[in-house]
Amino acid sequence: MVKAFASSTDLTEKEQTLEVLADGVYALTAEGDPNVGAVEGEDFLVCFEALATPVAARKWLGKLREYTDKPVRYLVLSHYHAVRVLGASAFDAEVIIAHDNTRGLIAERGEQDWVSELGRMPRLFDGPESIPGLTWPTLTFSDAVTIDLGGDRGALELRYLGRGHTEGDLVAWLPRRRILFAGDLVEAQAALYTGDAFHRDWSTSTLDAVAALGAEALVGGRGAVVHGRDAVDAAIGQTRHFLDVMLREVDAVRKGGGSLKEAFDAAHAALADDYGNWPIFEHCLPFDVARVWEELSGVQRPTIWTAERDREVWDQLQS
Repeated sequence: MVKAFASSTDLTEKEQTLEVLADGVYALTAEGDPNVGAVEGEDFLVCFEALATPVAARKWLGKLREYTDKPVRYLVLSHYHAVRVLGASAFDAEVIIAHDNTRGLIAERGEQDWVSELGRMPRLFDGPESIPGLTWPTLTFSDAVTIDLGGDRGALELRYLGRGHTEGDLVAWLPRRRILFAGDLVEAQAALYTGDAFHRDWSTSTLDAVAALGAEALVGGRGAVVHGRDAVDAAIGQTRHFLDVMLREVDAVRKGGGSLKEAFDAAHAALADDYGNWPIFEHCLPFDVARVWEELSGVQRPTIWTAERDREVWDQLQS
């Protein structure tokens, strides 16, 4: 028997929680659904992530408008995945910011990713007919961009810390507040999706750079906001451990002449006790293992996920 495909049967709405992390700093979490955030400037807003559709984004903005009516000047996209970017038109942002590599990924595989993610996670695509097309950044950068928030609010730093969840992930860092919006480079009590990842970079130098910031509050890609330096370090450590276990188990099977299915079974067995109850664990792991396998086999850049490839990998591994 093959398990129900990805998150196609996860149709229960999740409870959203808007948390004020500091004066003018907001995060919206939703029981393992994608997180979003916002930071107030003196007379504008910087929003972080856009959700999957304009309809979904407008619901988030409605909650945010209970706290501030400042216009959105900047919309920051941590990476290219459809559930993070296709709601962008709802923000009416003056500037849409992403990493240079994210623009390239949108051009190369944005259409395929849109169709793939819609099939995997239909509930997140609230009002898919409202999506006007692919989201394109209007400003990209290679290393860092600083946004002056005005007055005594300090600065918001957008940084590229290395390849990880994709080859174009960025983080948003408030050094004065010690608050980090980490995107999907860190998950707090939610399983990792790594189908487009660079696992060896992510688990070492990239997470080292995240940890070196010394955040005292962290908003990951999914899961609850993490408060306190020890808890932030623990979330980073859990993310690293998940990656390390996958790399170890898949590499052992591959070097031993085993199959991709055997590698999946080994990784599942090694991870399930610690992470099996985390949101989207069963959904993610087949795609994760398939990418780990090809990376360890020398395929440098991830193979593009299409709706057809999604089903093939799922049927092969989740049976």
